[in-house]
Amino acid sequence: MMLLIASAAKAQTGFTVGANISNLYVDDVDDENAKVGLNIGIYNRIKITDFLGIQHEFLYAQKGAAVQYNNFLSGSGKYKYNLNYIKMPVMLSANLGKLNLHAGPYVGFLAGVKIKDVDGDGSINSIQELDRDDFNTIDYGAVGGLGYDFDGGILGVRYNYGFREIGKSGSFAGEATSEAKNSALTVYIGFHF
Repeated sequence: MMLLIASAAKAQTGFTVGANISNLYVDDVDDENAKVGLNIGIYNRIKITDFLGIQHEFLYAQKGAAVQYNNFLSGSGKYKYNLNYIKMPVMLSANLGKLNLHAGPYVGFLAGVKIKDVDGDGSINSIQELDRDDFNTIDYGAVGGLGYDFDGGILGVRYNYGFREIGKSGSFAGEATSEAKNSALTVYIGFHF
C-alpha cells in the first residue's frame, strides 16, 4: 500500500496534442504519400527510479495515407485514406536529465474509416465512409521516441510502427490496401495537470 501511494505521488498526469505524419507501408509498393492528422489525448507518467519510468497514454489518433492516381478516365488526383483510432501505448522511459527516451508496445481500436477522392486542383469529388467490418478493428505495433521535459510539460517526437494489416483478407478493404500496415511519425506537446 505504501509503495502504491509513493508511486502515485511521483506520477505526472496531463493532456497532449500533436500531429501524426502517417503513411501506409507495403513491402512491394512505392507510390505512397504521407497524410497529416490529429493526435490528442491524456497521459500518465510514473517515476520508478530517478532513471526509469513508465508512461501510458489514451489517445485519439488520425492515420492513413494519400495515394496518387492519374489516368485517362478519372483524370488526376488522390485517394485519401482516413483511419481514426483510439490508441493506447505503454512505454518504458529512460530519463536522462531533461531528455527521456521511451519505447514500448501500443494497441489501437479502429473508430472509423473514410476515403476522400480529391482532384488535382484540390476539390473533393466524393467522401465514402467504408464499412469497419472490412478492416481489422484492432491494430498493434511498437512505438519509440525522444521527449524533452520543461516546467509544466513535455515536448516530443516518436515513431509508430504497425505490425497488423489494416484490411481484412478477402474483403474489398484488404484488396484495396494491398497488405498495408500503419506507420506514423508523431510530433507532440503535453502539459501536466
